[in-house]
Amino acid sequence: MVDKKIESPGDPASPHHIRPAGQADSSLLAKLIRESHSDVAVQFGLSGTNCPKHPSFCTEDWLAADFARGEKYFILTNNEEPAGCVAYEKPSAALAYLNRLSVLPPYRRKGYGAELVRFILELARRDSVKTLSIGVIGEHTALLKWYGKLGFVYRETKRFPHLPFSVTYMSHVVGSADGV
Repeated sequence: MVDKKIESPGDPASPHHIRPAGQADSSLLAKLIRESHSDVAVQFGLSGTNCPKHPSFCTEDWLAADFARGEKYFILTNNEEPAGCVAYEKPSAALAYLNRLSVLPPYRRKGYGAELVRFILELARRDSVKTLSIGVIGEHTALLKWYGKLGFVYRETKRFPHLPFSVTYMSHVVGSADGV
């Protein structure tokens, strides 16, 4: 399922659409990702100096590298306006990553993030993936709880010397409908 019509959770007359994105969308994707994560950078005191690879500093060059290694991007639109995006990477037959989940602040708490997660879970199912994995700022407890409600379970937390926060890894057994 690469193209899917979805309905707004509160208003069935308001169409939303998830479409595949390509390199021609790199400028739009970089903007969506930066703007969606800028509040997290502020919340955790992240800057281009202490965490240059945080999504709030996303560039078109990052996306070019992602596309070159086979990562797939998808854009969610609300009445044809870009509202969010997500990336999907499959490093092996059994494992896939949900990356760069991004929803612009005005579109949050409307179910769009969960819809993008469900979309990637369905894509992983169709690809016969066994596990969908994510990495989250370990101190971002609200986000960890949100992913937990969607069926992701805690795997481990690691510290990296180049990051000013810990990274918590969570996974979802593909085919499991828990919470999704």
